[in-house]
Amino acid sequence: MKTILITALALAFATPALAQTAPTSVAPTSAANEIHAENCMVKFIHNVDVPAEVDGKVMELKFDEGSTVAAGELMVVIDDTQAKFALELKKAEEKEALLNATNDVNLKDSKNAEDLARAELEAFKELRREGAIPFWELEKKRFEATRAELKIDLAEMQMQIAKVQFKAKENERQMAEYEIKKRRITAPFAGYVEARLAQLGEWVQPGTPVATLVQLDKLKVEGYVDALRYSDQVVKGMPAQVRVYREASNENAVTFNAKIDFVGSEIGLDKRYRVSVNIDNKQAGEQWLVKPGMRAEIIVLK
Repeated sequence: MKTILITALALAFATPALAQTAPTSVAPTSAANEIHAENCMVKFIHNVDVPAEVDGKVMELKFDEGSTVAAGELMVVIDDTQAKFALELKKAEEKEALLNATNDVNLKDSKNAEDLARAELEAFKELRREGAIPFWELEKKRFEATRAELKIDLAEMQMQIAKVQFKAKENERQMAEYEIKKRRITAPFAGYVEARLAQLGEWVQPGTPVATLVQLDKLKVEGYVDALRYSDQVVKGMPAQVRVYREASNENAVTFNAKIDFVGSEIGLDKRYRVSVNIDNKQAGEQWLVKPGMRAEIIVLK
């Protein structure tokens, strides 16, 4: 009995000492007003293969790999000889239609003929009152006057039809101009030519990529937020700080002040949702400081 009592007393005094020396693990926490996104990486906003819109032979290449092009700058010219001939034909047809639409000679002639028919009708009415002509001669002149009036309506209708035909020819001419425009491939946005895919003299078809164009002055940093820990706490427009690491270590980071531009609506199997921030890239000489694929960090400021 004494042995049991001594053992119990020893354990009672020893337990606090053991509790004080046991190792503890405390998970690192962010500041109360910060939310850190995970697995962040720099990505392209625009990264496209610029396509040909028509089939034909590549006649001119206006760019090289590694060159920078402005939005709307001419990059490729596809053979447009046939399209130019078609355009000249449509221009001639449009001019002919314009002349017909503005030609009012028939309308003026019809109006003059109607005036003459009305004058003759009045004269025949006077002759009929005097009994100099039979009744049917007067009626004949009445019908001629009515017919002359209808010819005016017909001439006016013909002018309206000619104007519609001119509009159709004008549209055909514009379509012919567009066919030429489609053979002149321009840059859809200002960017950097990552790859030249077409060759001079090569035959291309609609959809054939001629160059890979990427945008480097504006990039996107994308990451994931813990949905269980920060449910509905991150919304579009919230201020954020972005750090982009250009080296394997966390030193020499490039920092950007931005805002949350996108918050995903889907929560993945890992219980995280996607967020992204757009940043304005910076240049150091001829090189861009930030490039797609670099590791980054998004800190959402609550």
